[in-house]
Amino acid sequence: MRRGVSEAISDFWPGVKDDWADSWFSLLCGVAVLYVFSQAWLAPLFGYSTNQASSGAMIRNFYYPFYLAGAALAAICWRQMFNALWRTPLMLTLLALCGLSYLWSIDPSGTLRRMIALIMTMVAGYALAARFSWQKLTEVVALAFTIMMLMSAFLAIFLPHLGRMQELFPGAWRGVWLEKNNLGSCMSIGFVAAAAAALHNPRRRLFWWSMAAGMAALTLLSQSKTSLLCLLVGLSGIVFIYLARRGPVLGILLTWLALTGLLALAGFIIYAPDHLFLLLGKDPTLTGRIYIWDGIARVMEARPMLGYGYGVVWTDEGDYAPLAKITAVAGFRAYHAHSCWYEIWLGLGMVGLVVWALVFAETCFKALFRTWRGDGGYFGLPMLAIYGLSSLTESMALSWNDLRWCLFVMVLVKMSLPTDEDSRDFAGKLRLR
Repeated sequence: MRRGVSEAISDFWPGVKDDWADSWFSLLCGVAVLYVFSQAWLAPLFGYSTNQASSGAMIRNFYYPFYLAGAALAAICWRQMFNALWRTPLMLTLLALCGLSYLWSIDPSGTLRRMIALIMTMVAGYALAARFSWQKLTEVVALAFTIMMLMSAFLAIFLPHLGRMQELFPGAWRGVWLEKNNLGSCMSIGFVAAAAAALHNPRRRLFWWSMAAGMAALTLLSQSKTSLLCLLVGLSGIVFIYLARRGPVLGILLTWLALTGLLALAGFIIYAPDHLFLLLGKDPTLTGRIYIWDGIARVMEARPMLGYGYGVVWTDEGDYAPLAKITAVAGFRAYHAHSCWYEIWLGLGMVGLVVWALVFAETCFKALFRTWRGDGGYFGLPMLAIYGLSSLTESMALSWNDLRWCLFVMVLVKMSLPTDEDSRDFAGKLRLR
């Protein structure tokens, strides 16, 4: 055992140099883009306060260099990018619908601004999938989350007045984010990324399993029950894929067990929701979310088919704007719908909601298919399981400058490409010459 550990340690850096010798620039671009979309820099730079409106312009400008990094990554693998575009027509239809909503938006200029940010977020997701094979892609994602984990642990241990909650849920770790739930949510996905990196890269499995353990620990320290459930879902997804690949009989059995579990969960949600909320530490109103959804349903009576325009409802403070009516029904001012499905319905109407449902179903179907085929990776399906669970109570679909939406796009594109390839960047091409 000791010999195996020492060999893994001694082989770590030579293995990194061998595997990443031709991809250093892409690695830096990929990690930088994912890190900035995580917004793990926002609170440390601009303060642990929910009122950051005065820094809005500066925060928006902060993204521009990283948009350039995503564009550079896309330029490196432009052939694969074009290959990916025509293979994801539903996603492009959804994106086009966001742009077309400019025509009926209650704030056309706001829709246009956010469309630019959304496009750049999705370009990064497309580029990551087109540029890297699963072996390298999982390490890019895991490395970004590792940086977040280490920074969060440092703040929580050495600067607890910053890294831990002070008023609400005192003592719960929040790391580099404003809320403990943000830390828990990111670390549950990070655990899946690090575990997938360990399985795809045996030469560095000791390192990545150690990082996965650290992310699991931070998920627990965040005291977020929903994030803990996401962690368990992600772990179950990885175990499911690993066992399913042991043989067709076991794969079929596990598939039926998974479907049975999903049906049981659906029945639990429909017929005994109070018990589920109690398990998650939520009240029956989901911390007021039901009141927000009631308000959305009422304002959608005026525009059921096309909605109010992409990304503008929550910033229109007019007395007769949809937000005013939602606030009156909910009894408090919300800043988003707290549900992917309600958010898209509000912005793009029933048309957008149907297209989004088709995109989500397509992504899940492709992830299952590629799991049986053997080149679907260990990250895609577990990440989608976490995303699907979180999408019920969090707004993270079609979100500009958002890590989870970028990862969703990345998984869809990666599952849509016919082969699991790694494109060389310009540094590798120069070396070959």
